[in-house]
Amino acid sequence: MLKTLIGILRALICFVLIFQITGCGTLLYPERRGQKTGNIDPGVAILDAVGLFFFIIPGLIAFGVDFTTGAIYLPAKSKSSLNGKSIKQIAFDPKHSSPAVIEKIIEKETGIKVKLDQDNMELRNCNLSKI
Repeated sequence: MLKTLIGILRALICFVLIFQITGCGTLLYPERRGQKTGNIDPGVAILDAVGLFFFIIPGLIAFGVDFTTGAIYLPAKSKSSLNGKSIKQIAFDPKHSSPAVIEKIIEKETGIKVKLDQDNMELRNCNLSKI
């Protein structure tokens, strides 16, 4: 009887710990860390609230960590104010260019230094004359 009770208690503790690990927005969305404000993600808030409902201390910790790190907030949506009239078209020979040449052209024309080999940059070959 005691062994069965200890086994059930161990399983319950494992379930609680696994539930808390998956219920924390900081662990689910590490890319959101560092946000200061924004709209609260209802999914993360519900997971934290369930943790708060069943296990007061871990739930409070989950809310505290998510608000402190900013992981409870939805990612900010970036908006562009670019319109068709403000686009400047630069002609160059794409067959005889490289990313380094394109970086220099962009810097010369805009005054902004860019690196085209960044992880968050996507390069596409397109024909702008059809636009």
